[in-house]
Amino acid sequence: MDPDSVGSVERVPHGSDDGVELDFSANCNPMVPEGARAVFADSFDASRSYPRDDSPEFRRVAADYVGGSPGDVVPTAGGLAAIRLALGVTVSPGDSILVPAPSFGEYAREVRLQGGVPEFVAHDAVRDADPADHAMVVVCTPNNPTGELPSPEALEGLHERCLGAGTPLLADEAFLDFTDRPSLAGREGVVVARSLTKMFGLPGLRAGFAVATGRLGERLRRAVPAWALGTPAARVGAYCMRQSGFVEATRERVREERRYLRAGLEEYFDVAPSDAPFLLCDVGEDPSDLLAALRKRGIALRDATTFRGLDTHVRVAVRTRDDHDRLLSALDECTK
Repeated sequence: MDPDSVGSVERVPHGSDDGVELDFSANCNPMVPEGARAVFADSFDASRSYPRDDSPEFRRVAADYVGGSPGDVVPTAGGLAAIRLALGVTVSPGDSILVPAPSFGEYAREVRLQGGVPEFVAHDAVRDADPADHAMVVVCTPNNPTGELPSPEALEGLHERCLGAGTPLLADEAFLDFTDRPSLAGREGVVVARSLTKMFGLPGLRAGFAVATGRLGERLRRAVPAWALGTPAARVGAYCMRQSGFVEATRERVREERRYLRAGLEEYFDVAPSDAPFLLCDVGEDPSDLLAALRKRGIALRDATTFRGLDTHVRVAVRTRDDHDRLLSALDECTK
């Protein structure tokens, strides 16, 4: 991290609102794998000792989960910690980094904290960008907040160009496990950042990991803080990633509920296509009045105007059928 840059870098707004009955602002699964609570409770006694620094079980399960090698997995306290680690071993002050926009605001913030310069590229054009003369390229699959997932061919082309230019590719796959698309884990020159927050509905657990091979992987392993993943996070995370039935059931539910929610929201807004557990909606005007009206009814949406280039948008998480019906009913009241 560049000390001279820290003072000029602002915090980034996020979703999540504990002050309402129904929160559509955070893209976390409203369900948790059965048995996860018991695993968490059982980890208390072991938490009185330092965790295994190499987290061997977590690494083995994570490698199976993404289709990589345990030796290439670097456990971190959430996906954002993996992103910071990847940028920290790659970016020097003054370096240019290709960053999609609109997309997760922490990419640009983390680049700036390293003293780097984010060069923004349209989220649907970054996969076609020229990586030459850049220290890293960032891609979000599926992209947050727009929800689209680049085709395998587009990602393969970007990867090949990055290899040719000698530019590392950082693939944020925080939402990829809601799809059936394979991970980029194990590819030469790629750092994959994964989060267990979204699929398993445990944002406070702070469990995630990075995956990288070769010299990139070695740099990550050298730079990661000691005891980066606590015992409860390691044990619950490993347990959750083994629950393949839960993952598949969640994917199917999200696909079905996303179709249902999209059809309902299109009665009021322009809704972007999505492969993710959320939908981006253009409400056609400043959404602050709408957000306030819904909040009075105990419902929070994500104010997407905080994303670069979005002035009239909200983002809506995919939840359950009852939750969706309640939201659509509230929208009907608000827009009369």
